[in-house]
Amino acid sequence: MNKVLLIIQREYITRVRKKSFIVMIFVVPLLILGMSALIAFIAKDSMEISKPQIVKVIDESHMFEGKLKNAKNIQFIPTNEPVEKAKEGLKDNEDLSVLLISKDYAHKPVQFFSKKKPSFTLTGEVEDQMNEIASTNTMLANHIDTALLNKAKKSKVSVNAMEVTETGTKDANVGPSMMVGIACAIFIYLALFIYGAQVMRGVIEEKTSRIIEVIISSVKPFQLMLGKIIGVGLVGLTQFTAWIVLSIISTKIAGQAASGPGSPMGGVLETLQTIPFGYILGCFLFYFITGYLLYSALFAAVGSAVDSETETQQFMFPITLPLLFTYILSVSVLFRAPDSPLAVWLSIIPFTAPVAMMVRVPFGGVPDWQLGLSMFMMIIGFLFTTYVAARIYRVGVLMYGKKASFKELAKWFFYKE
Repeated sequence: MNKVLLIIQREYITRVRKKSFIVMIFVVPLLILGMSALIAFIAKDSMEISKPQIVKVIDESHMFEGKLKNAKNIQFIPTNEPVEKAKEGLKDNEDLSVLLISKDYAHKPVQFFSKKKPSFTLTGEVEDQMNEIASTNTMLANHIDTALLNKAKKSKVSVNAMEVTETGTKDANVGPSMMVGIACAIFIYLALFIYGAQVMRGVIEEKTSRIIEVIISSVKPFQLMLGKIIGVGLVGLTQFTAWIVLSIISTKIAGQAASGPGSPMGGVLETLQTIPFGYILGCFLFYFITGYLLYSALFAAVGSAVDSETETQQFMFPITLPLLFTYILSVSVLFRAPDSPLAVWLSIIPFTAPVAMMVRVPFGGVPDWQLGLSMFMMIIGFLFTTYVAARIYRVGVLMYGKKASFKELAKWFFYKE
């Protein structure tokens, strides 16, 4: 036990003393905030047309004449010139387009000509206006009062989702819960990859430099592997703790800055404060620790079986495939139906539970038996993978110059002590 503690201390201190560790603690939260702001800015900017666009409208149906309205950076100019002549003007002008509306526009697609591929925003604006005009024309032809209909369209119904609990009703917070669930899935997916890869890289470095031969002479391979896994895991916990503290401080500061009356940011922060972050954080730490122990043991076994990182690819893909599969489902499917049978089973299977369960937890309503079974399976899972990895590690860590295969790893597993 003392030898394992010494290895943990060595791994932890070695990594914490690195400048990159300190930099990561402060830089990562700033990068996340900066990246979020940049994405929001780019998304908003990309929805607008940056350069003024002139659209020549050739309306053979005469149903849209004078009805297309100029929008921001879009100017519609009706013209009676032939299509081919209008298209010739596109050769020397990238900001010019030609819109050809045929007589039978309802059955024949409207054509939009330009020198280069038009933006989705530009064609979308044209399509929206034409659909609105066509709809109005149809209603007028059928003697429907368009003014009354437009007035009715402006009436909007807002649905506020409420959750009924034993203590009363409360806001369901579907939107914030979805954002928190996806964020947790992304963070735990990245964490398992990053820190698991650190374990694998550390094993490969010590093996190729032959330092491990000296260490093995005084400790058992299992003790070395366990100490390395726990040491790197503690480094990860230290970083996450620092990020959580910095995030809480920055949220408090942002909340005070945006606490003015009518501030939309203040409303968002108030909504986020109703989410049970303590419960979510507890689940996150459990699934990070158990998921890390499960996957890092396999990463350590892979590191012991190869002589360089380039040889790890054949082993890495089968190991990380369940995690990658669940991550893709989480950000595309699971957050839409967190209580579906697929989400339930993925949150119970140990290889997929860390990501899948962290998508479900922020929504609440995860039955205690499902959470308990999932946690129990995670513990069983990491104990099993640690046992399997340790048996491979004890042989592979001293094996040099031989390319390992899955068949070879199976032989190492069954080798007697």
